[in-house]
Amino acid sequence: ANYGPNPICKGCLSCSKDNGCIRCQHKLFFFLRREGMRQYGECLHSCPAGHYGLRTPDMNRCSRCRIENCDSCFSRDFCTKCKTGFYSHRGRCFRGCPAGFAALEELMECVEGCEVGQWSEWGTCSRNNKTCGFKWGLETRTRQIVKKPAKDTIPCPTIAESRRCKMAMRHCPGGKWRRPAKTKDKKKKKKNLMERAQKQHSIFLATDKTSQ
Repeated sequence: ANYGPNPICKGCLSCSKDNGCIRCQHKLFFFLRREGMRQYGECLHSCPAGHYGLRTPDMNRCSRCRIENCDSCFSRDFCTKCKTGFYSHRGRCFRGCPAGFAALEELMECVEGCEVGQWSEWGTCSRNNKTCGFKWGLETRTRQIVKKPAKDTIPCPTIAESRRCKMAMRHCPGGKWRRPAKTKDKKKKKKNLMERAQKQHSIFLATDKTSQ
């Protein structure tokens, strides 16, 4: 029977004009739909988004998923499909995958990612394969890949990184320290200016003495 614009009694074993379906046929799921202040029962072949089908001896029902951001679920506490923008992981929905897992964009799932070990200690500060002769150098530390990712397309985190460091020995033992060319050029330029100034001063004194 139809009551109003919707066939609310379709699939019902018993139906009310005001409340819709009260009991459903054996294979269908009872779903209580709410529209504003009104609610009525429907009998469906499958439950709508955010609900799952719960079969009982008395009557099959649509129960709400209790998992946050879940679009459809297998049971009350296990999501099978998350809402748009969320990744599925072990029956839950996440904005980003937990540590140790990588996002598989095409399926919006979290899979086992690349697992790396702890960082080593920082290595010796060096430059051009030398540990002396310079003021600044680079030191490096590394870590090993403990477990490769489930998919070859999933990248591993960086396993080596370097940083600037100050050398413990600026002068090499037995070697002669050479100043950088830039510093040497500046000193040479300054010396030439001093010599030129002294020469000009001597000419001025000589000219002044002659005029007297």
